[in-house]
Amino acid sequence: MNIEQLPKLDLHCHLDGSLTKAMIERTLGKKVDREDLTVSPDCRSLTEYLKKFDLPLQCLQDEKGLEEGAYTFVEEIAKEKVEYIEVRFAPMLSAHENLSCNRVIEAVRRGMERGKEDFRVRYGIIVCAMRNHSEEQNLHMLQCARTYLGEGVCALDLAGDESAYPTAGFRNLFREAKKLGMPYTIHSGETGNLENVREAWELGAARIGHGIALKKDPRLMKAYAGAGIGVEMCPTSNFQTKAAQSWQDYPLRQFLEEGIKVSVNTDNRTVSGTTMTKELTQIYRQYGEDEELILTLLRNAADTAFDPEIREIFEKKWKGI
Repeated sequence: MNIEQLPKLDLHCHLDGSLTKAMIERTLGKKVDREDLTVSPDCRSLTEYLKKFDLPLQCLQDEKGLEEGAYTFVEEIAKEKVEYIEVRFAPMLSAHENLSCNRVIEAVRRGMERGKEDFRVRYGIIVCAMRNHSEEQNLHMLQCARTYLGEGVCALDLAGDESAYPTAGFRNLFREAKKLGMPYTIHSGETGNLENVREAWELGAARIGHGIALKKDPRLMKAYAGAGIGVEMCPTSNFQTKAAQSWQDYPLRQFLEEGIKVSVNTDNRTVSGTTMTKELTQIYRQYGEDEELILTLLRNAADTAFDPEIREIFEKKWKGI
């Protein structure tokens, strides 16, 4: 199976964690070591992993950096035939007194739109509320992003330190999102917290990010399967942050056997040093070179994408593979 040439999609990919080294160096005007951007093999935790976002975030503090970051990101993913991307970022990490939330989102939209035209990559932007931000900040961002729903923006997410800020504290945010008709995915269960996975189910999330802790509750797995909730798994990142220790305890097969719509994604291309080709290739090798498994994971991604046209578009691309 030629995975590199397979038309692919990625539903869980952070813009700041996926900026190219060349773009970062151009923006900062200095050489940057790869070690400053990509985690080492002996990364011990999510906390350590998150330190690699400091430099890329410096590049996303003005409209030029946001637009160029988005454009070069699309240019990069197109090289490996990622033909649909749901890219996520936190607008309030770039907004400040000289740059409004609206202008932040518009700059990323411009970059993504140029990339779409030049590299024929369809996209949706997922805006991230942050767990460490105030409710006021997150609601302001949601109201701002809602203006662009269907005009580049496709959904809301909640990102940040799960263990320090449980999802239950953000019920008002998701009630408001539901009222506004904004779809949402929620980072849940990356740090072993089953309650966050249960809370995402109760809040009516269309998908969850990572979801490793879901394996602890057979009844909840059945509920996820029955509701068609997507689980965006990111193997390389999950091993790096110690969300999972090894392939032996990685629940990808377990989730699939329960009928859960699992997709495989990159999370952070630069921070994790990965690509969709790498992610799918390691699964292909790990699970006995099972071509049907790879196509199932891609179909699950297409089924749970926030763009309802994606399944039909990709089925035509995959025909005959």
